[in-house]
Amino acid sequence: MSTTAPESVIPPKGKPKWLRVKLPTGKKYTQLRGLVDTYNLHTICTSGSCPNMGECWGEGTATFMILGNVCTRSCGFCGVKTGRPGPVDWAEPEKVARSIKIMDIKHAVITSVDRDDLKDMGSILWAETVKAIRRMNPNTTLETLIPDFQGIEKHLDRILEVAPEVISHNVETVRRLTREVRIQAKYDRSLGVLRYLKDQGARRTKSGIMLGLGETREEVVQTLHDLRKAGVDVVTIGQYLQPTRKHLPVTEFITPEQFDAYREIGLELGFRHVESGALVRSSYHAHKHIH
Repeated sequence: MSTTAPESVIPPKGKPKWLRVKLPTGKKYTQLRGLVDTYNLHTICTSGSCPNMGECWGEGTATFMILGNVCTRSCGFCGVKTGRPGPVDWAEPEKVARSIKIMDIKHAVITSVDRDDLKDMGSILWAETVKAIRRMNPNTTLETLIPDFQGIEKHLDRILEVAPEVISHNVETVRRLTREVRIQAKYDRSLGVLRYLKDQGARRTKSGIMLGLGETREEVVQTLHDLRKAGVDVVTIGQYLQPTRKHLPVTEFITPEQFDAYREIGLELGFRHVESGALVRSSYHAHKHIH
């Protein structure tokens, strides 16, 4: 089994040509863009300025964030605001379900901020959101990109009970860099969450990592090994891009050849699906990950 990848990287003096994003176009994209603006709908695709928005929307996939836009954690890579979140909006499940119906979304990805301030870590509203989407959009498939819920099993069980087609939780980076990149998160806790989900019957589990934060080739390969041992079915590998000057700097730009090599390594390890490329994000080609 091959565990090697090219060492070629580009110093972060300027974005290389393969990070240039094409402007989104197409009839489906234009239609969804109009609906989002008309009904003031909220998607991570627009608020996060995702480079793949046009492609995903053209395929009928969109990502929605629940539980507000203020996170209780302060990860060094993330552009989401950190602070004391507001109260839970218990009408949010119906709002998200209605947005999905208006946009005629075929596959929805639901994610959230971390809510360590809540006794249930937000897991109850998570479950209610999936139930509402199922009621209003019975033909829409779902991926839930969840936080770690501090590894508390009863909170994870609420997600398992509503049985989304894919349950995703990102380790984000290699073991050595976790404390710097994710701060309050723990590498082994994330692996434990993924292992528990699979052991308890999750249909398909998924995780993702970012490259360009100072990790070595060997560490990336070890992370892939760790994820596979945890029973993860799908993995996404993408380039880290610095949201603001206050966030962790990019140490290197990974070349397309290296991303291709990591994809081959992942497939050799037994992952059912590997998305690996500079512009790959957690929900990229998400509709393909249920098959």
